[in-house]
Amino acid sequence: METRPPGDDTQPPEAVARAPTLLRITEVAEEVGLTARAVRYYEELGLLKPAARSEGSYRLFDDDDLERLRFIRGLRDDAGFSLAEIGRLLEDEEARERNRSLFRSTTDLDERRAILRDALGRVDRQVTSLRDKASRIARMVREAEVRRRHLEQHLDDLEAGRETAHSERRR
Repeated sequence: METRPPGDDTQPPEAVARAPTLLRITEVAEEVGLTARAVRYYEELGLLKPAARSEGSYRLFDDDDLERLRFIRGLRDDAGFSLAEIGRLLEDEEARERNRSLFRSTTDLDERRAILRDALGRVDRQVTSLRDKASRIARMVREAEVRRRHLEQHLDDLEAGRETAHSERRR
């Protein structure tokens, strides 16, 4: 058993080791490659809730917050999701976690059916959203490929010594 001098009310070393590291907004912003303003904006939109507030009312963020911000940034920057779409995806993820807990906590078949129906509806909405996004991206790829073929034709014409053909599109 560990002994401490009288009056030493500090936490035991193992408790200190487990204490989460809390970062201020500027540290979090730098860590995930965002601005502090963007982090505040995400909080205003409800996409993020700081883990705590300091005595001076500074926002404090933990590792889960960092992971959530990285996820938001990836959806926004890498996948091109709007903040509204990200909000719906995050809401559905939170509901999935709640549904899992509710499902495990009840044996009532009607409740379990309702939970599963809610979960299916949310997954269907996610699938629809992702398919719509994939369709928009596929359309953009096709349009870019058409522009590429058009430019290649111009280059071929120039290489062959021909005047490039322009079609009048605007009037």
